[in-house]
Order: sequence, then structure tokens, then C-alpha cells
Amino acid sequence: MSIPRSVFGVFITLLSLSAALYASQASCTFDTFTVPSQYTLSTVQGIGDDGTVVGQLVDNDTQALLGFMRSSGGDITVYSAPQSVTTWLYGENATGTSVGYYMDNASKVHGFTLVNGGFTEIDYKGAANTWLFGVNHAGSLVGSFGGSGSVKGFLLADGQYTSIVDPGQQVTYPMAVNDNDAVVGSGASGWVNYGFLWQNGKFTSINYPKSKYGTILLGINNSSVIVGNRISADKSFGFIYENGAFKSVTYAGADYTVTGGINNNGVISGQIYMSGTQTMGYTAVCK
Repeated sequence: MSIPRSVFGVFITLLSLSAALYASQASCTFDTFTVPSQYTLSTVQGIGDDGTVVGQLVDNDTQALLGFMRSSGGDITVYSAPQSVTTWLYGENATGTSVGYYMDNASKVHGFTLVNGGFTEIDYKGAANTWLFGVNHAGSLVGSFGGSGSVKGFLLADGQYTSIVDPGQQVTYPMAVNDNDAVVGSGASGWVNYGFLWQNGKFTSINYPKSKYGTILLGINNSSVIVGNRISADKSFGFIYENGAFKSVTYAGADYTVTGGINNNGVISGQIYMSGTQTMGYTAVCK
């Protein structure tokens, strides 16, 4: 069971032109990239301070879903967790730590960290599944645990788990954490997603106005700049949220553009969807 990927699939297949009225347009300088021809780019997720971007690829021969790391210089490393059927990479920090999760042959999901290539499995005690999404420079992790019907979030810092449960929501996905242990993510009980900022046990709602299917928050840096996607009638669209204001992230000529993460240098990662099946990853500096 892989709820986050399924939910993200809804994110990128769910457009409302009216939503653009509620945010100004960010001015962005994009650096786009593609992946080797034997793979298809699936999703682009987080970005570390050194410019390393992580995400998922599809092997065109086997159709297996694999994690990837792309250095700032453009080198791509493909990764499959031990004994995995599918592997996802979601978060990256500047100290060589990547986080993600994998599904085994029994369809059980396990979180893991990669520290300079060293694999460590992380399973929430007694949980049917564990997903890891984000990591900060101190090594604090955020993720979710649970199974069908109920998924709860957590912060794992200094070996201690703290529950993060969005009030009134059936599922909670904490997606990113900064060095102040400020966490962003989303909760849902149905088709509508609700963005949140959580810190020291307090929730603050952050939702893009008039977005039919809600708001997904995916990244936060140490300057408290947040990135996410608004989900409308047809597709999802990226935005930056800073000082209480939304700015849309769009790539000229694209059908739509989504964000995946932001680092402490203000560089955003994400994905551009052109017409048809053409898609590219990107890093961008936006004002």
C-alpha cells in the first residue's frame, strides 16, 4: 500500500484558472533537466543545500519505480532499497542524508535513511506501514505511519517520536522539516487536502484560496519560506508562500508546473509538464 504516491497521483492529475487570481506571479529563473533515456521521470521531490535533487524514476524495461539523486553538476544516481519492489526518495539535506521509503514483496512499506550511501531501515513500532518524507541538518525526520483507514504523522528527533495528527483529518502527511523543527504537510479525510504548519505541538492552517481540492505543502526552509501545490479541477500548480502571501510558480509554455521542495539557499525543485507526455525536472530561483 503506497498512499502518498497514490495521493500525489491525484495531485498531478487534478486546474482552475480562477485560482491564479489569488496569488501574484513569482519571477523565476529555471534550470531544467531530463533523465537518461532508459528511464522516465516520475516525480521530483526535495532538494538539499548542495543542490542535490531527489525523486523517482520508472525503468522503461521493467516498469520498476526507483529512487534517484541528481547532483548539482547533473550526475544522476539511481537507487533501489534492499529487497524492495519499489523505492521512493523524498528528502535530502546538506550532510549527505537522503530519506524515503520502499515497498517489500509482502506490500509492506518501510521508511529508510541513506547516510553517505549507508542504508538504515526505520519502522514505526507496531505500524502496518512507515513512510519517511523529510530530514533536516540535525537529522530530525518526519514521516507517517499506519494502514488502511488511518495514517498519522510523526517527528523523530534524538531518538524520540512525537505524534503529528492534523485535528479532524483521517490522514496526516508531514512532508518536510527545517532546522527549527518546523514541519509542513497536509491532512485529509476525503478528496480535499488541507495544508498545515506544525511547530511545538501547534498547528497553523495554510491553504490556497478557492482551490477546489485543497493545498499540499511540500517544503520549508530555515527562513520559513514554504513551497507547495494547489489542487484544482484538472491539475496541480506550484506556489511559494512567504510572509502570508502566495506566489505562483509557472514555466512559460508548460501545461502546468509543480514544486517538490526548497533548500536554505532559496532554490526550489520541481517538475514541468509540457504538452503530451513530455516532462522535465527543474531547479529554480524565484523572486
